[in-house]
Amino acid sequence: MQRMLILCACLCATSVLRAALPVADRLQVLWDDHVLDMEKTTASRIVHHPEYVGVAMTHEQPWEGDGCDFHCIVPDRDESGEFLRMYYLGWAIKCGWKDVKERFSADGVRVCYAESRDGGLTWKKPSLGLVEFRGSKDNNCLLDRKSFNAGWDNFMVFKDENPACPPDERYKGVAAHKGLSCFLSADGIHFRYGWTLTRDGAFDSLNVGFWDKTRKEYHLYFRALHDVKSERNGDLKMRDVRHCVSKDFKTWTTPALLDFGKDAEDYALYTNVIEPYFREPSIFVGFPSRYVQRRSWTPNYDRLPSVEKRKWRMGIGHTNGGHPRYGLVLTDCVFIFSRDGQSFFREDEAFMRPGPENPDNWVYGDCYPARTLVRTPSPVGGDDELSIFTFDRHWSGLASNLNRYRLRQDGFISRRATYAGQKVVTKPLVFSGSELLVNFSTSARGRMFVTIQDESGNSLRSVELFGDKVDRPVDFASGGKVSDFAGKPVVVEFDMSDADLYSFRFR
Repeated sequence: MQRMLILCACLCATSVLRAALPVADRLQVLWDDHVLDMEKTTASRIVHHPEYVGVAMTHEQPWEGDGCDFHCIVPDRDESGEFLRMYYLGWAIKCGWKDVKERFSADGVRVCYAESRDGGLTWKKPSLGLVEFRGSKDNNCLLDRKSFNAGWDNFMVFKDENPACPPDERYKGVAAHKGLSCFLSADGIHFRYGWTLTRDGAFDSLNVGFWDKTRKEYHLYFRALHDVKSERNGDLKMRDVRHCVSKDFKTWTTPALLDFGKDAEDYALYTNVIEPYFREPSIFVGFPSRYVQRRSWTPNYDRLPSVEKRKWRMGIGHTNGGHPRYGLVLTDCVFIFSRDGQSFFREDEAFMRPGPENPDNWVYGDCYPARTLVRTPSPVGGDDELSIFTFDRHWSGLASNLNRYRLRQDGFISRRATYAGQKVVTKPLVFSGSELLVNFSTSARGRMFVTIQDESGNSLRSVELFGDKVDRPVDFASGGKVSDFAGKPVVVEFDMSDADLYSFRFR
């Protein structure tokens, strides 16, 4: 009997160990309930939104047009240190009002280039001498539609960190050209045509490719269409995002529609700007723009800004290439993330809204975030913050601004406790490391206690924690060691009052 009890206890312990989530020293975000015991967690889930900071750059040059969009930022390094490259389209709407062609060129699309040496706070447009515009090459254009003797649309660039990547292919561009094709460069400035990636899609969006160092494979996310399933706004075809993978950037899996879960509403997504999250590259984040086209003009459109411009873009009052959707469509953006690259959590509450009405917003083109979150120094000397860039004045016949927004690192979603106090309790976890870090914020009177407890009832409780820090090491009161609990199932409990918890990790 005693041997039987011992055997049962061993089997039970093995079962608990297998059931525990192996988190090692990876960042544990609280954007979903993946690591949470939801029967015991009482703290509320709070969605956070980026805060407008100001204009980072103005697209005032005639070759940039009034349709500057699809911005893509590439972190890089040279002999002078770290810097940011930016690629974006410069063009103007062909059905613009009468004087748009005098101020901006509507005779094609150009890829423009800028750089920042201060984390995205300021940007410079170098004169590259590569593309002739109105008789001069004194501009920041990389490519135009004459560059490859064929029409193309959008241009996304990434630096290929695959160790097997040839040096002359280190920078890869992805653009709508002969389907969806890649362009290759050794220096990020001079590109040549590579090959077709796929023809199975629509592609008139910022399509995204990158190397996934966690899974040792390439990912491609691009625009496609499927038949409508929702009649909410009268859409006939639904813009969507497809995904495929490759080991060599040449042979790709069959594209699959992103999986948002069986109960997710089917609504149109235009851009996707998906990327590995820099603080935990095994997790992908994205900020797809949500495309909303109502069936017809209603009196509410007469209440929105710039009614005459809106009607002109639709073709009302002229015959120069207008389209109803240029006036009816509105856009915002949502937050998505994935732990495997194919199944995504999508927060339907807008991450960015068009915002308070001004003369040039609430238009098709609002809330297109640039690809790549930028880690920017805090202006007040605290923790670095996330910078998110997006443009305004789309198709308004005016120079558009590239605007910077700020957000806390990991700060998309938190668990919040009121003053009365609530808890965040994890499922059984198995970690590695000797220290616990928390990304948290409290009021002056708010606080948090952290308890680590194993399956035998042994526990370690923190001192009172208060403050506002992205990676705060947790001090424990009992003199015990975090490392004593490493490698075995534990439950971590956060007891909070007037506080937010964004993430935690062991190291």
